[in-house]
Amino acid sequence: MSARRGTPLTIEEICSTAVRLIDESGVEGLSMRKLAAELDVNPMSLYHHVESKEALLGLVCATAAERMHMPPDDGSPWQEQLKALGLAYHRHALEHPALWGYLHTHPQLISDHRLAIWQTLYRILRLAGVPESELPRTSEILNAFVAGVIVAETQGRLSDDPEEIDRTFDLAVHLIINGMVSFSA
Repeated sequence: MSARRGTPLTIEEICSTAVRLIDESGVEGLSMRKLAAELDVNPMSLYHHVESKEALLGLVCATAAERMHMPPDDGSPWQEQLKALGLAYHRHALEHPALWGYLHTHPQLISDHRLAIWQTLYRILRLAGVPESELPRTSEILNAFVAGVIVAETQGRLSDDPEEIDRTFDLAVHLIINGMVSFSA
């Protein structure tokens, strides 16, 4: 417990504050000192919870991904579930562009297929008829396709108009679903 703060520091509080700072100043603007100042703790207090800034960023990326709204396994068609997952991923990327950009330039942070997003995608791909042996490759290809669309959007290559961005992403999801239909047929 910090003498200045009066309450124990939690991983959730550290990660939430780090995400907010990254949203405001980018990953390069985050430092352990700035984070500690925001949390009103001594910078060394952070090291009781994370061993380094790199470890903090890994934890932040994992917890940010876990906060995404995943479509439930509610019996709806796989196409609807895949669209819902794609839209949640898209919305998350647009809400946290600096974090998303960092995540996708550090593939080791997103390669853990035990994360909820991957498990949800695997469940949906199984519903679509993708063989178990093809789940890793299919999911990585879909991720690369969606990431490419989002990179093009965030760099302004597709459009700066928010409505056009939504229509473009809807088209991308439509292309994915149609491709999956022909794959599973």
